[in-house]
Order: sequence, then structure tokens, then C-alpha cells
Amino acid sequence: MAKVGITELAIRDAHQSLHATRMTTADMLPICDKLDKVGYKYIEGWGGATYDSCIRFLNEDPWDRLRKLHAALPNNKIMMLLRAQNLLGYKHYADDVVEKFVATAAKNGIGCFRIFDACNDPRNMECATKAAKKSGVDVQMAISYAVTPFHTNEKYAELAKTYADFGADSICIKDMSGLLKPYDAFDLVQKIKAKVDLPIEIHSHATTGLSVATLLKAAEAGADWLDTAISSMSMGTSHSPTETVVEMLKGTDMDTGLDTKLLLEIAAYFREVRKHYSSLESAFLGADTRILLSQVPGGMLSNLESQLKQQNAGDKMDAVLAELPKVHKAAGYVPLVTPTSQIVGTQAVMNVLMGPYKVMTQDFRNLITGKFGKLPTDADPELVKEALKQNGMDKVMTCRPADEIPPEWDKMVEESKKAGGDGSDEDVLTYAMFPNVAPKFFAERSKGPVDAASTFAKKEVSTGSTAAGENKGASYTININGKAYDVTTGPAGDKMNVKVNGTSYDVSFAAPGSASSSAPAASSGAGAKVAAPVAGTLLRYAVAEGSDVQADTTVIIVESMKMELEIKAGAAGKVHFLAATGSQIAQGATLAEIQ
Repeated sequence: MAKVGITELAIRDAHQSLHATRMTTADMLPICDKLDKVGYKYIEGWGGATYDSCIRFLNEDPWDRLRKLHAALPNNKIMMLLRAQNLLGYKHYADDVVEKFVATAAKNGIGCFRIFDACNDPRNMECATKAAKKSGVDVQMAISYAVTPFHTNEKYAELAKTYADFGADSICIKDMSGLLKPYDAFDLVQKIKAKVDLPIEIHSHATTGLSVATLLKAAEAGADWLDTAISSMSMGTSHSPTETVVEMLKGTDMDTGLDTKLLLEIAAYFREVRKHYSSLESAFLGADTRILLSQVPGGMLSNLESQLKQQNAGDKMDAVLAELPKVHKAAGYVPLVTPTSQIVGTQAVMNVLMGPYKVMTQDFRNLITGKFGKLPTDADPELVKEALKQNGMDKVMTCRPADEIPPEWDKMVEESKKAGGDGSDEDVLTYAMFPNVAPKFFAERSKGPVDAASTFAKKEVSTGSTAAGENKGASYTININGKAYDVTTGPAGDKMNVKVNGTSYDVSFAAPGSASSSAPAASSGAGAKVAAPVAGTLLRYAVAEGSDVQADTTVIIVESMKMELEIKAGAAGKVHFLAATGSQIAQGATLAEIQ
């Protein structure tokens, strides 16, 4: 048996799973010289949520990160996780945008594309795969692993054969939730090996506690490469420790040949770096066997925690995990990996907060009506019927979804320039991926990246009191949209003085559920209120101010938990907006009145 290769995940999936993808490039570069000497098969360094986090929270250019990593790792191929026709967003893009993205990423330093589709629909992977092959880099096609009544090892093996026919250089079994059991892994690898003569890589999160044993049995069955994370960035929702796997296979015919001493030096570095992100640590640091039922991917868990806290519903995690299998079944047992994990997870949150399917997100409606691809089995027919109605569709889409999308690159070029982009292909792609976030990033990019330690490390809260015991307030650091602010508060009350970075402000606190302070107009006190069902950002108005609307008319679009939500009028009349577009809104805040 040939030696087993190792792909290191520390600078991509590990911190995505543990720290909501906040690791900065500045914390990656100092260790790259040692990473470059280890002898990894690949170093995963881009893709997933890293692009989004760079521009949304870190004020970093993701393309600049890629170029710097490429320069710092001359002896290694950088792997990118690519969501096929979704690229890095939550929707399908036109073929011309997919082709441009892949070519540009390869030019900037990607040495291997790991391409997957959340529905395991090969049609969605064809364009990205052809573009990657054309770029001349390695192409690995991934099977999104799920445990459902409709997924079998035989079907996965047939899918691997389809990938081989597409021209894949290798196959990845992508076990994003830690559901792949050791003996199932052994059987699956053997079945795939019987169908295709390609290297097989195993990607299995440690969330459920199965991963180390799973990697061992997969290697015994003939798996060629294994995904691991350096020990100080491993386990919990992350992956098996690199050093553990290296030592486990040492002296066998599966020996990785990697130097444990050098790996321990790398582990020591990341042990210190991890302290920079202490405020973001996931509560899921051990084995969480609830995931065997809910099937939530490791990267989704930390994000789900954060999202529930934003909704003042941090205590609802168990209820959401219990709701997830129900939503999963209703969505046709689609594998739970980005973006479907986010779509199904957010819908489960909505169901818990507001009642089952009282609100269906746009993306959930699109998923169950075929706009993301063919589902493993039919979605709940009653939900599909309602989703078709809300989407204005006559029937479920059965063609390749991208066939319905006209070329859009030229349009993106013009729109990105208007949004503040510099006209480069890289900026156009940044805008295309995240049009709601890119304009702010373009405007503030020159300020440079945030400092991780001052932004994401836990801060101590100091409070004082007068001789009479009266509260004098508190001094602490808060993080707002990725930026750290030193805040000192005065005595509590309806009004208080707040000192931010040395400047004093008089601040009035509105009652919970009141309109945002950035509202364009005052409430008349009459008419039906349009309230925010969740906390988030008011993206845009769906109708003009003063329009006559019906009770079921969508009047506002809100972004929450990375999904767009439609808010309806609730009554007939003239709409009068009370909150400004772009403003942060609290759950229950009055956004408009219908008079």
C-alpha cells in the first residue's frame, strides 16, 4: 500500500469550524515557512467562508491573502474549497462568472480546486470542473456525505464514477458533520476503488468523536490522502489532529513520512495564535453526539451559535437541533453542507422562533422548488406548493439551474465600478459574490485589516462604584462589525454618557422594539405596525414610500443569518417606512406602518 498523504486544514477549515472563520492573514504568514517544509499533499487555504469573513469582518482583501499565501508556500499547492455553481455565495451564478472566477483564482495561486455541490447534482459541477481543468491545476471532485434513507455507499460509488468521467483527478469524501463511521468508511472506500482508479481523500470532522477511527479504517481500505488539522486547531467541530494521525500510521505501510517534531513546533505557534480568537470559541469543544441526529456540519455549529445569540435566543440551541431533522426531511434529505446547511439551519431557527414555516426564507423556497438542483428525494409537497406560490412559479425546476441564468459578467463589471471597485477582475468577483457587503469593503479597504488580538480576544470588564455604592459604570471593549471599540459607560438610565475611544457622546436608549435611530421618518402612532421578525440588516424597500399595498405584499427585505427574508405588510393601506435601508435592526423593531 502506498504511503498516505496529509492535507493540512489549519488555515482554512479549522478556524472556520472553531472561530467562525476569523483568522487573519497576519496570523497565518509567520508560520508558513514551517508549513512549507512539512511535505503535505495540499494545504487548504482558501474558500468556504474565508472570502466572506475577509470582507465582512476583517477588512482584508481575500485575493491579497491568496497571493501572500502563494508566495509564502512555494513548495506546496494551496487547495481551495469551491461550491461549484455557487462559487462562494449562496446562489447559482452564470457560467461566464464561474469560468472567470476559477481562472482568476488559479492565476492568483490556487493549485487544487476541491469542487462540491450541496445537492450532489453533477450538472451543477460541470462548468466549474471544466474551467478548473482548463486552468491546468489539480481538480478534486467531492461527494457531500449524508446519512439518510436515500444515500447508500453504492450510490456514492456510482457518483464517483460520474466524477471520473467528468475528468476529476481525485475524489474526496466530504463528511462535513462527522457522520461517517469507521466501518462504513472502509466499505465506501473499497466500493469507490472498485469503480474508479483515482486517489481518494477523506475529509471528516471530529464533531461526533468518530473521525480518528474513521480515518484509520479509510486508510486501511486504501484511501490515499487524509484531511487533518494541527493539534492546537483540532477536535471539537474541527478535525482530527495531524500529529495523532501521523503517529498512528508511523511504521506501517501507510506511514505519512511527516516529521512530528516540526509538526509540534507548528502546533505551538497556533496554540498562541488561538488565544487571539478566544471570544469566538465555540462551546462545542468535545464530542457532541447530538449531531448524529441533527447532522449539522462543524462550520455551521459555531455560526448557528452566533446567529442565535444575535436573535437573543442563545438558549434555543437544543430546540433548533431538534427541529433540524424535521426541516431536513421536508427539504428532501439534501446533504447539509454550505449553502444547504445554512438554508436548512436558518429555516429551523425561523421555525423555532416564529412557528413552523410561518416564514419561509427565499433560499429555502428556492431549494425545495429545484433552483439549487435536483434533491435526493421529493420535498414536502405542501411546502413545495406554498413555495411555488410565493415564488410565482408554475412547477418545480428540473433543468440545470444555471441554464436559466443569462451571462452576467459584463453587468457585474459595471455594477462593481459603481459600488467602488477598482475595475480589476478580482474586485468584480468580490462584488459578484457579496454585492451587499462589497461596497462597504471597497470604501474602507484602505484602512487595512483589523488586529485579531485586540478585536477577538476576550476582554476583562472593570466596574467601579461610589462610596455610597452607586454604579459608576463600566469600561470594556466591544466588537462591532469586526472593529474593536474601547467603551466606558456612565450611570445607567434612560440617558447616559458613553465614552468611545476617548470621545464622549450623550446617548438615549429607546425601548425594545422601537424604530431604529436612523429611521427616515417618525411614527404617526396610527396604523398597522410592520415589525422585524428577527434581528439583522434592512437591505432594501420592496415598494416605494407611500405605495398602496395589500396585506400579503412584501414591503421590506431584511438580511439575517446570511439569508434574505421578506417582510410583508400584514394589512392593506399606504406604507410609511420608519427604518432606513442599511440600518441594523433589532427583533421586534417597528420598521414601517401601514396607514
